[in-house]
Amino acid sequence: MVKTVLVVEDEMPIATLLKYNLEQAGFDVLLAHDGQAGLDTAVEQSPDLILLDLMLPKLDGVEVCKELRRLRINIPIIMLTARDDEFDKVLGLELGADDYMTKPFSPREVIARVKAVLRRFSGPVVEETVESSEVVYTFGNLKVFPERFEAFIDDESLEFTPKEFELLVYLLENKNRVLTRDQLLSAVWNYDFAGDTRIVDVHISHLRDKIEENSRKPLYIKTIRGLGYKFEEPKK
Repeated sequence: MVKTVLVVEDEMPIATLLKYNLEQAGFDVLLAHDGQAGLDTAVEQSPDLILLDLMLPKLDGVEVCKELRRLRINIPIIMLTARDDEFDKVLGLELGADDYMTKPFSPREVIARVKAVLRRFSGPVVEETVESSEVVYTFGNLKVFPERFEAFIDDESLEFTPKEFELLVYLLENKNRVLTRDQLLSAVWNYDFAGDTRIVDVHISHLRDKIEENSRKPLYIKTIRGLGYKFEEPKK
């Protein structure tokens, strides 16, 4: 099935180049040249992924990202910026972006990054396999279905960004193991953020807000001082 990428970029030469290379790689491409148009297109067309420039007229990329997540639209977002600014990087990811690229970038790098994100998250999947063969993680009142991109607390559905969900599943796969921030960076983000462990802390905070009854006294995701984090099943 052909995937659709929405490119939200106000610089026409860059938008045209991205559209051409994405189409050559087999994607359908939607274009928007300001933040409001990008937001409207994302809501109306439901693309599989968004390439979102940070500096846009009408609404900037941060506002677009924030509004999409407020609407619980969890389409993967790769933010683009001309500024190699650590604050921008953390801010964008904190607001729900899944990846971050700094201009100038090569078309090959963009295609590789798009494919990597889409491989990890192609949206909710309805399983047609035998129920008993499906992987399900159940800990206390938390139930997670990795293949379906679904999670529940007491049968109430939870909303995650793709990167938050990937981090949660990785923690579950390694329950009771202490994972350093660098290990989590390598496993979940793979590239681009070497040494920037604040990104891990931000996403852990988001997960706690969603799965913990009291995020200040977490039962599931424990901080191991001086080392990192560990996922534990609550003691009965």
